[in-house]
Amino acid sequence: MDGRELSELYKIRFTDDQIPRKNAIWQVICHDYLQKFINPTDTVVDIACGFGEFLNNIKAEKKIAVDLNPDAKLFLNPEIEFYQCMATKLSSVVVNGSADIVFSSNFLEHLPDKKTLDEFLDQVLVSLKPCGKYIILGPNLRYLPGKYWDFYDHHLGLTHLSLTEALQLKGFNIEVCIDRFLPYTTQGALPTHPFLVKAYLKCPMAWKFLGKQFLIVAHKESR
Repeated sequence: MDGRELSELYKIRFTDDQIPRKNAIWQVICHDYLQKFINPTDTVVDIACGFGEFLNNIKAEKKIAVDLNPDAKLFLNPEIEFYQCMATKLSSVVVNGSADIVFSSNFLEHLPDKKTLDEFLDQVLVSLKPCGKYIILGPNLRYLPGKYWDFYDHHLGLTHLSLTEALQLKGFNIEVCIDRFLPYTTQGALPTHPFLVKAYLKCPMAWKFLGKQFLIVAHKESR
């Protein structure tokens, strides 16, 4: 899909009232969980930034957003750099060897095939500093065999195990691999009241029942 098609698809998929709901959820997810993987002095790159829910709520010295949808820039805080480009052009257009963190949420399933995934992972490696981290959230096909394909732009089916293999083949070291972390969508079971989101994140037992997305943290070797 090109930027125009993505813009139209997002208008169909997300209503205006859903955007504040998503942001409320991500504000807590970032503050109470994901921030521990990210230092305030880091340079963070968000691939397929969407409505900016992650970058707008994470603390980092430099924040860079990448998305094919030109409308994404409208939702980003002023300090965030925005690049409209393909993720497979990451190191040549956006950042080369200077990112502490590359982050993606619900992105890899939109890639057309595993060859493109390999190309993208190569780009992540080149973009990261030595010991830099790639943090990945995504739907786990193991727990979503049918619903996974209800979205028109889902092409590549991945589980936490298949993605872990792909990362290791590229030379990443796996720090964290949680097969069930967040519910599938923000329209699902995860509540939006900050207190309840906090309670969910502090209760891994609940993840086993409601979690349909994996969380993987992989780091590039120091050499």
